[in-house]
Amino acid sequence: MARCTFLVLMAFLSGCATTRLAGADLDRVTQPAFISRIEDGAGPKARVFREDDAYGEKLKKLEPKEADRRLQAKLSKAVTRFEISERLRVSTINQLPRERPWTNIVDPARVASALESFLVEEVPANAPDYDLLTPLGSDVVVEFVIQDYGMRSDKGHAGAYLKGYGRMFRLDGRSEQWRRPFEVDQLEAGAPHLDPFRVGKDPDLFRQAITSLLDGVAEQFAQDLTPKDRRGGPPLPEGPELTAPDSTNRTGRENQQPPPKPEPELPAGELPDPDP
Repeated sequence: MARCTFLVLMAFLSGCATTRLAGADLDRVTQPAFISRIEDGAGPKARVFREDDAYGEKLKKLEPKEADRRLQAKLSKAVTRFEISERLRVSTINQLPRERPWTNIVDPARVASALESFLVEEVPANAPDYDLLTPLGSDVVVEFVIQDYGMRSDKGHAGAYLKGYGRMFRLDGRSEQWRRPFEVDQLEAGAPHLDPFRVGKDPDLFRQAITSLLDGVAEQFAQDLTPKDRRGGPPLPEGPELTAPDSTNRTGRENQQPPPKPEPELPAGELPDPDP
């Protein structure tokens, strides 16, 4: 059911600047290079307490702006930008059929080395110099860009969200052959409430949520990159699967009569405890 809901959301964006990949264009590709990156300032963002006053009584004296700042710090520790970008890239590649050109992808380590982004936590925020990939033999770039991600809330119901686009273009001339914008949101999908106070105590809950969204986007990307109208060639023998790096698998006020006892101060950087 969750997968069907996700696909409905993707279909909602299908008419928004989407370019379908033609089989004939894919047939002409010889050696694609994959790039996955996160734009500067994309996240993680906490848009929970300032945009939803449903948590006012729970926060008590803690200002919503400060509560969001603390939650954002927790989200940053849950999953790194590098893990998020790698998850999207690797998950997409693993779902592509074992046939050309997907069996002739430029070694990701060589791509990262050429772009000076090998094994760094902060992936390049700005668009890379794609010409650096030409000496590697690449004729096409498949690029995934994350523009915005984090947590948001509406009427006391919170969840993770993710926004960006994928595209494929030729290095000679930069002509785009495929583009797919995406905007996936647990609130819009009707997913269970992701309690921000529980995330504050267990940030891994956010990692699980964003990972689920990334895998759904990767599934749609893999479908887009497998057009039915291509001539192509026979699938190659089964071989070892590409796997993600370990870093990726691991995305009411009380009655005041009598006056209440003073409540203990929150530890620095912490959010209130979740409800039992």
